[in-house]
Amino acid sequence: MADEEDPQSLVGTFPEPPSFYKDFTPANVSRIEELRKAAGIEDLASRLPDVPEDLINLQPPAEPENGKWRVFGDHYTLEDKLPTLEEVGAVSLPPTHPSRLQASPSSSQVAQNNHYDHALELKRLTKSLLLNFLELLTTLSQNPGHASAKISDINTLLINIHHALNEYRPHQARESAAELMQDHLDTIRRETTSVREGVDRARRVLEGLGSLTFAEREASQAPVDEEAEKKLRKQQDGLTLWNCADALLA
Repeated sequence: MADEEDPQSLVGTFPEPPSFYKDFTPANVSRIEELRKAAGIEDLASRLPDVPEDLINLQPPAEPENGKWRVFGDHYTLEDKLPTLEEVGAVSLPPTHPSRLQASPSSSQVAQNNHYDHALELKRLTKSLLLNFLELLTTLSQNPGHASAKISDINTLLINIHHALNEYRPHQARESAAELMQDHLDTIRRETTSVREGVDRARRVLEGLGSLTFAEREASQAPVDEEAEKKLRKQQDGLTLWNCADALLA
């Protein structure tokens, strides 16, 4: 589907929409929905078999056979892999760390080296970038015509710095995920501690209420009026309710 488009029409700040948008008419959308219901497929990401030619573009495209596809002029691959500097046609600077001096300067092999210190390499590349910039200023002040070579060196350094940063992304992602999980765990622990403290306070209140006693009426006492009798009965019912609640929380 993407291969049928003109590559030039998909490149630009505001590219034209692909031509297959014309297939998304109300009639075609209704037809594809009926076919999905008839096939018992509710997942929109699933593909229908034996779809008519005019409805092919209304369902998700199949995975590219070669694992590569193009969107708005940019190429993507199914394999999430950082290309080496050699693959993108850039110059890979040789390693400077003592533990890497015997290794190959190939960026693909450097990435597999267990002794690769990203922080140290970035510091060395940054210092080299600063030195080359100062040399560029000196060249521009004395002989501007020879500045192109120094600009090329600076460009190579910047590409290598950017590639070294991209090699560090997996470690950064793992550390970010670990930090997020730790924050979530700390939040759960704080909430659990707060709930336990609330339960302890409620239990102490119930224990205090349960220790209250009411004086029994003496047999020789004069009859109590109806209001006092209702009040006493309500207090006894409340005490029974608190005892039940205390038993549930125990």
